[in-house]
Amino acid sequence: MPAKRTPARELLFGNLWEYDPAPETAKAHIDERYGLFIDGKFVAPKSKKYFDSISPRDEQKLSEIALAGPSDVDAAYQAAAGAFKTWSKTPGLERAKYLFRIARLLQDRAREFAVAETLDGGKPIKESRDFDVPMAAAHFFYHAGWADKLEYVTPGRTLAPLGVVGQVIPWNFPLLMLAWKIAPALATGNTVVIKPAETTSITALKFASILQEAGLPPGVVNIVTGAGETGSAIVNHPLAAKISFTGSTAVGKAIQRALAGTGKRLTLELGGKAANIVFEDAPLDQAVEGIINGIFFNQGHVCCAGSRLLVQESIAAPILSKLKLRLKSLRTGDPLDKNTDVGAINSKAQLTRIQDLVAAGVSEGAEIHQPVCDLPPKGFYFPPTLFSNVSQSHRIAREEIFGPVLSILTFRTPEEAIEKANNTHYGLSAGVWTDKGSRILKMSTELKAGVVWANTFNKFDPTSPFGGFKESGFGREGGKQGLLDYAQLI
Repeated sequence: MPAKRTPARELLFGNLWEYDPAPETAKAHIDERYGLFIDGKFVAPKSKKYFDSISPRDEQKLSEIALAGPSDVDAAYQAAAGAFKTWSKTPGLERAKYLFRIARLLQDRAREFAVAETLDGGKPIKESRDFDVPMAAAHFFYHAGWADKLEYVTPGRTLAPLGVVGQVIPWNFPLLMLAWKIAPALATGNTVVIKPAETTSITALKFASILQEAGLPPGVVNIVTGAGETGSAIVNHPLAAKISFTGSTAVGKAIQRALAGTGKRLTLELGGKAANIVFEDAPLDQAVEGIINGIFFNQGHVCCAGSRLLVQESIAAPILSKLKLRLKSLRTGDPLDKNTDVGAINSKAQLTRIQDLVAAGVSEGAEIHQPVCDLPPKGFYFPPTLFSNVSQSHRIAREEIFGPVLSILTFRTPEEAIEKANNTHYGLSAGVWTDKGSRILKMSTELKAGVVWANTFNKFDPTSPFGGFKESGFGREGGKQGLLDYAQLI
C-alpha cells in the first residue's frame, strides 16, 4: 500500500507578492520592411508584394515582409546551386570557421534577438532569452565542431554533401528551428534555401545580417518568405536534393505525396500528442513542475508538449490538487515582462483553434479548470487550462491542440499506461516519472516515441537526436544521426 499523502497546502500572501512591471528594454532593431535574402544580399520580391507581420502581444504591425513567388524561389535555388560548387569543396576546417562565427555573433546579439523573437512570436522573454537564442547558438557551435571531423561519423565510410537543401520551418521556435536545419546542412557541405513561417519571419531575416557579418559566401544560405504557396515552390523545385520540413502532419503528408518517385531525400518532423506518465512512486512535487513545463512552456506551442497526462489512480487526487494550486502562481500576460510564464498565442487563427477544442472538451463532458487571471485587453491570450475526467475518445485527448491545455487521464498498471500512451497516431515524445530505474528502462523500450524523458521533460541538447515515429514523421535532427540525414555515404 502506498503511503497516505497529505493534501497540498496553500500559502496565501494576498497582494504582498505582486511583481513590479519589468518590461524588456533592449531594442529589437526591426526594420520597417524586409526583402528576400538571395545570393548574399536583400532583394525586392519580383511580385512587388509584401504582407504584414503582426505581433501577437498587442496586435501591432511590426514590419512588412516580402512575399516570394515561384520566380523568387527559383532565383534562390539558382544562387544556392551556384554556391554549392565551391562550398561543397571548401575544407571542413574552413566551413567550421563560418559556423563558429555565426554562433559567436548570435551570442553577441543575444538580447536583441530574444526581444525580436518575443515580439514576433509571443513567447515569454525569459524563454527567448534563456532557451531559444542560447540553444540556437549551441547548435552552430556543435556542428562547427563536426565540420572537419565528418570521417568519424561513420568510420570507414565517407560523407558527401547532397546538394541544395530546401527547408521549411514552423512558427513556434523560428530561430531555433532555423539553427536545427541550417547548421547540419552547412557542416556537411550543402547549400540552403529556407522559408520561415509567414507569422514569424523576422528573426530569420535578422539572421541574414549575421550571415553577412560572418562573411558567409553568397548563395550558401538563401531566405525566402511567404505562405503555403512559397513553401510548395521550395518543395517542388527540381534543383532540391533534399527537403526538410517541420510543421503539421497534414502538410507533411502532402509533401511526402509530392516527392514520391522524385528521388529527393526527405526529413519530416511533424505533430505530437505526447503522454507524460506519472507513477505512484514518483517524486510528486518534482513531477508537477515537469508537468507544468511540459505543457505550458511556450504556451504549449511545442510539437513534443506533454499534452496528455497519465496519472496512476492512487495519486490522481493529490496530483490534480497540486496542479490546480500551481496554476494559480502562473502569470499570464505581456510576454515582454520578465515575470510572465505564459505569453501570447502566436496568432488569431491559432487562438480560435484552441478555443474550439476547449469548447469541445467541455461539451464532451470533461471537467475544465482555469485559474483566475487578468488577460491583456489587446493581443491573443488564453489562460493555462486543465481538463480532468478525460477519456481516450475525447477530441482533446486525440487531437493536437498546440496550446496551453492539459488533458488528464488515469491508469492502474504499467501495461495500461503503455497501451493508452501508444493509442495515438503520433509518436514524437513521452515522459516517465518513477523512482524505479528498471521501470524507466522498460517504459522507454515499449513507448512508441522518438524521445522518452525520465523524471524530466523538454530537455534538449544539440548532441542528442530528435525526431518521431508514425504520424510524427521520420528522420532525426541533432547528433550524429542528424548529420547523416544531410549527407550521402560513399
